[in-house]
Amino acid sequence: MRSQQSTGQLSVYRVPLDEERSAREASNEADLSLISRISTGDRSAFKVLYEKYYDRLLRFICRITGQVDEAQEGVNDVMLVVWQRSSRFRGDSKVSTWILGIAYRKALQLAQKKRRWLDRFKASEISDWNELPNLGSEHTDQTDMQDWLQRGMRQLSPKQRAVVELTYYYGCSYEEIATMLDCPVNTVKTRMFHAREKLRRALSPSKGIESDRGAAD
Repeated sequence: MRSQQSTGQLSVYRVPLDEERSAREASNEADLSLISRISTGDRSAFKVLYEKYYDRLLRFICRITGQVDEAQEGVNDVMLVVWQRSSRFRGDSKVSTWILGIAYRKALQLAQKKRRWLDRFKASEISDWNELPNLGSEHTDQTDMQDWLQRGMRQLSPKQRAVVELTYYYGCSYEEIATMLDCPVNTVKTRMFHAREKLRRALSPSKGIESDRGAAD
C-alpha cells in the first residue's frame, strides 16, 4: 500500500521503497524472460523489448549527442547488439543496466564522431545544430525551464551528461552507473561533482538559483 503523509491541509502520497524495489525486480524478471526468448531467435520478444526501451534509449543517446537523427541511429545500433549478444547475457546485472551500458558506449562514439565533424567548421556557423531537439513532447508552461536546463547540460562533457541523466532521470545508483560506464564508483562520484559545479555556475547567475550546498555526492 502507498504511505500517506499529512502536511497541513495537503496529503502527500509516497511510494514505499519496498514497493518500488518490487516493481523494478518484476520489470527485470520480464526483461530476463524476453532476453531468453531473443537468444533463441524469437523476433516477437525482440519487438516487445525494442518498444519498451526505445523512448528511454532515444532520450539518453540524444542527451549525449545533441542530435535526434544520430540518437535514432544509435537506438537501432544498440538494439542490434542486444539481438546479437543476447545469448551471452549471464544476468550479472539487470537487463536495463546492460542495455544502457551498450547505449552509453554507442553514444560516446557518436559524440566523438560529431565533435570531429564540427571541428571543421566555425561554431558560429552551426550553433543552431547544437540545440537538443524536441522529441515530440507537447508545448507546456515548463518549456522555458526545460530550455534553460538544456543550456546548462550543454556545458557538460558527454560523460558528465551521462552521469547526470542516469542519476536524476533514470534513478540509477552510483553502483549501477559504474557498471554501465565500466569505471570505478569514485569516478562516477567525481563526474557528478564536477557536473554539479558546472551546472551551478551555468544556471545560478541567470535564474538566481541558490546553490544546493547540502546535496550528497
